[in-house]
Amino acid sequence: MQLSPAMEVKQRSRQTAANTRRLKPLLRLDDFEAAAEKHLPRPIFGYVAGAAEDNLSLAWNREAFNDYAFVTRTLVDISQRSQATELFGQTFNSPFGIAPMGISALYAYRGDLILTQAAAQANIPMIMSGSSLIPLEDVVKANPQAWFQAYLPGDEPNIIALVQRAQTAGFTTLVITVDTPVQANRENNLRAGFSTPLRPGLRLAWDGITHPRWLFGTFFKTLLKHGMPHFENNYAHRSAPIVSSTVGRTFANRGHLNWAHLQLVRSLWPGTLVIKGILHKDDAIKACAYGADGIIVSNHGGRQLDGAVAPLHVLPGIVQACPNVPVMLDSGVRRGTDVLKALALGARFVFVGRPFGFAGAVAGQEGIAHAIDLLANEVSRDMAMLGVCSVAELGPAQLLRKPQSGFEPL
Repeated sequence: MQLSPAMEVKQRSRQTAANTRRLKPLLRLDDFEAAAEKHLPRPIFGYVAGAAEDNLSLAWNREAFNDYAFVTRTLVDISQRSQATELFGQTFNSPFGIAPMGISALYAYRGDLILTQAAAQANIPMIMSGSSLIPLEDVVKANPQAWFQAYLPGDEPNIIALVQRAQTAGFTTLVITVDTPVQANRENNLRAGFSTPLRPGLRLAWDGITHPRWLFGTFFKTLLKHGMPHFENNYAHRSAPIVSSTVGRTFANRGHLNWAHLQLVRSLWPGTLVIKGILHKDDAIKACAYGADGIIVSNHGGRQLDGAVAPLHVLPGIVQACPNVPVMLDSGVRRGTDVLKALALGARFVFVGRPFGFAGAVAGQEGIAHAIDLLANEVSRDMAMLGVCSVAELGPAQLLRKPQSGFEPL
């Protein structure tokens, strides 16, 4: 049924008021996870929140930030401080952006679109996931500054077609994720009842019925207005639906992919090329040699190899090995102090994933905007207390690292 303009305005007003109530008690990024757990069906929440096997790397990503302490300076005039950061010739309002998150339109209505629109409004970068349910053309139309993250298909014709599709759509920054040669062992997905595609059944139906705000506000609303979501961007063509009892999702065989395939992408892509999923400095050096314009140090949020080192711990070595390209970081960033520690260790920029996804699930684009504001305000406040006026002033001298006992200079 088509609502009249007056009814649409009234409905949006009610939604805004409801979101304001939901967001009021959410004071930090971690608060969105608890709120999303109540809102989302168990399989979908488990997919977003969980990682691989025993969640060791997931925990280490957070714990790594506790290994560093600040050395503050006082009586510094910080009244004109700015967290504006230049990256690839563009100045962003903050030194953090939104990391790629797969199937976000399943846990937040029009997830990729509200993420990219909130990022554009805040003037921070957003990386769209290749495992998304909204066509990449729609996302770059909504935000021409969005980046596209791709998992390379297993054969050269499909690699070429996907890269050309992203270029034709209007993306200027391409992110290639390189840490997924095989599927990870995500036991938590199986325990929570999650699969891709989702398989209809009594358990899934009950999970939906017992979470009516998600069921009607996200899932049924998507079906009514846009039809069954499909994986839209793993290839140059549409892939499997997100819910099916018979269709299986095709996972490209990437075990044979090597540096020659990155060389192929570089020859095809005229814009900025970023390599994501680097943890070893020799790989970082090689990526630069093959034409990477930037590197994201990442262990995929702990979702691939459980036991992989926390990116923060290998960040300084990679920065030192690749002085001529921006080195960025994701995995585990939750506080303004985390952002500043990563920048002090040499990161040009950081990316945050799960909390922004949860924020979109809880309160749509307003929720994402609220989460961005929370983190930006923390960065600004923490800069003031640290005694720095710009992110360019941050460096190892402002940190001490904790060994087995006590703290020592880096």
